[in-house]
Amino acid sequence: MSLGLAFNLLATDGAARRGRLSTAHGEVETPAFMPVGTVGTVKGMHPQSVKETGAHILLGNTYHLMLRPGAERVAQLGGLHKFMNWSGPILTDSGGFQVMSLAGLRKLDESGVTFRSHIDGSKHHLTPERSMQIQHLLDSNITMAFDECTPYPATHEQAAASMRLSMRWARRSKDAFVARAGYGLFGIVQGSTFEDLRAESAAALRDVGFDGYAIGGLAVGEGQEEMFRTLDFTTPMLPMERPRYLMGVGRPDDIIGAVRRGVDMFDCVMPTRSGRTGQAFVRRGVVNIKNARHAHDERPLDDRCRCPACAGYSRAYLHHLFKAGEMLGPMLLTWHNLTFYQDVMAALRQGIEAGRFEETAAAWEAEMRQGDIEATVDPLKPAPH
Repeated sequence: MSLGLAFNLLATDGAARRGRLSTAHGEVETPAFMPVGTVGTVKGMHPQSVKETGAHILLGNTYHLMLRPGAERVAQLGGLHKFMNWSGPILTDSGGFQVMSLAGLRKLDESGVTFRSHIDGSKHHLTPERSMQIQHLLDSNITMAFDECTPYPATHEQAAASMRLSMRWARRSKDAFVARAGYGLFGIVQGSTFEDLRAESAAALRDVGFDGYAIGGLAVGEGQEEMFRTLDFTTPMLPMERPRYLMGVGRPDDIIGAVRRGVDMFDCVMPTRSGRTGQAFVRRGVVNIKNARHAHDERPLDDRCRCPACAGYSRAYLHHLFKAGEMLGPMLLTWHNLTFYQDVMAALRQGIEAGRFEETAAAWEAEMRQGDIEATVDPLKPAPH
């Protein structure tokens, strides 16, 4: 294997793409959804269970792992794959977003960001070079360039200054990255929702040259319509032969819309976080299992789902688990949601291969708009007179 990551574009249907990304720890079939394992674990899930959902690749977080247990500690223990018992590929984000959103007393300048840990208040200085070093110590297959996630809304002037700083950091990230077979570095396009700034950013990244190109600064409050509008002009600016990654997105309909616009890779905490709070994504939309209507319902969450929650348990039992505060409830709903997301991705891949992407996508979108199946009548409740 040559240095970097191999990406083969296997089929296209309109702007939608079907590809295969090859890394030192295995292949990723795209379009792909990456479950988020922020601190070295997908919350509530055994690594083997995550694999059984159909996930090929996980996301880890530089900011959290550098603070606890520490990148040097993870390296001493054999790297993140061994540490968390996940043999497949791992992508790590650069830490910039978490520094901006979680850390206290942060100070940003040309060199990087100085901040205090949200855990214990300790002081840290994160630069493009240190971010590359941390991700190398973690042994992540896909390293993300260090950037500033531009807040939304931002003026054109604010977005331009933020993007240009990120582009200078991107070049420093590339200079500090240690190239090796089966490992790669992705640059991140910034520029908020401004087409000229996105074009400038994409051109700067293409000039440096990366193994893949991420689209950052979306899913930060701009809404789906504005996100799709931005993707409409941004994805065509990115090299056809390299993977495209939309960071932090999203709901199933967000993902389908982004695949329609040429995006290959996604991550989001939504399926796991929603699972922990009683929200399940099913073919007919979204179910809140805490609602009283489920207390007597003997049917599964989704009768076409292959996950353990649907294969072995009723809605009534899942409702009971959440009402009783039992940890099995969040675990089963997390497993279900991740399975649902992977089933959506598999269907989209098959649709692109068959030249039927739009038909496949439209069918999923239409069904998800229908809303949940009708509630059943409680057999223990007296009939109204």
